Amino acid sequence: MKKNRLIPILLLKNGFLVQSRQFTRHQNLGNPVTAVKRLSQWASDELIYLDISRDEKYDLRRDDQGYKNSQSFLEIIRDVSKETFMPITVGGKIKSLQDIEERLKLGADKVAINSHAFKDKNFINNAAKEFGSQCIVVSIDYKLEKSNKTEVFIGCGRESTSLSLDEWAKNVESMGAGEILLNSIYKDGSGEGYDIEVLEDISALVSCPVIACGGVGEWEHLFEALSKTRVDAVAAANIFHYQDQSVFLAKKHLYNKNMNVRKPDLIEI
Repeated sequence: MKKNRLIPILLLKNGFLVQSRQFTRHQNLGNPVTAVKRLSQWASDELIYLDISRDEKYDLRRDDQGYKNSQSFLEIIRDVSKETFMPITVGGKIKSLQDIEERLKLGADKVAINSHAFKDKNFINNAAKEFGSQCIVVSIDYKLEKSNKTEVFIGCGRESTSLSLDEWAKNVESMGAGEILLNSIYKDGSGEGYDIEVLEDISALVSCPVIACGGVGEWEHLFEALSKTRVDAVAAANIFHYQDQSVFLAKKHLYNKNMNVRKPDLIEI
């Protein structure tokens, strides 16, 4: 039986690793490469690396202590791929097949596509034909509006598409998405737990793998998503930055509760 995956998410903004809350508040966490090495040693199943920068400025503003000051996201992808033993999904500003090819050549195993999937309805299909569905992840950001409609947003959560989440999830699956990364805007950074009802609905609606994201504040939230819904993987960002061996401990929690995850282990390098 296919194992459920535990996936840390790293957010990059203008050269810095950041944590997020509701897609609007971002706290600087530091170097974008060193965290990858730690997560790899702690035996993460995969890594999702998302560039949420609004412009092309990438500058850590320091050259001391051996920090490498990369000048572009592509440089960071190249550096990150040298520090990890796990598959990497890379997202942010992907608008062409060439963008995908560049990222795959630099070491990415998959790409996550968000806004451009909505703006060009043929893009996911063309990307899947060119590179295979297995490396195309469609990232969907959503929130519950006053109309009681769960609506899809693009542009880092700032622009409404007026599409319901159910409709868009089915659409991207039919377009050839290999996986769906589902992220609740309201839950983002809250620490209150996943949006279980939505995860349950969407993971039952589509046949492609669904990755849960948004709201993890304790290891038990990971267990709730895997035990109460059909999601294939649980992902989180903020919680993995504040405890040593965090991924190992999270996986140990799931393993001890008899979840179908790989046995927790630390990797010596």
